[in-house]
Amino acid sequence: MASPNLQSLRALLERMAPRLKTAAEVQCRPFFGGAAAYADGRIFMTLTTVGLALKLPESSRMAWIDRGARPLRYFPKGPIKKDYVLVPESVGNHLEDLVPSVEESIRFAQSFPVKRKAKSPQRGVNR
Repeated sequence: MASPNLQSLRALLERMAPRLKTAAEVQCRPFFGGAAAYADGRIFMTLTTVGLALKLPESSRMAWIDRGARPLRYFPKGPIKKDYVLVPESVGNHLEDLVPSVEESIRFAQSFPVKRKAKSPQRGVNR
């Protein structure tokens, strides 16, 4: 069974889909007890117990912070995730405010390399 955050993130993206102008393939996957959205294999948005976070360039993050957003921190004393901002809950369901930033987040995420899973060593093979 999918987690509530995964179901919520999928539902949010489905509501946005008709308005999103992107050719990227968007997928949602489990992410450390929450959910993450990926565009062509690159993470651009998360939904966890701390809230909805978008990966954005600095100028856009600062604009969101001026509107009440906070830098993303998964734990009270944990490190700030520098490329992310937590969207205020009051904006989270207002698609007209969120869609342009999600589109920008998808574009920004495309500037990062796709992270590949490291191959685990084969067991029982001597080298």
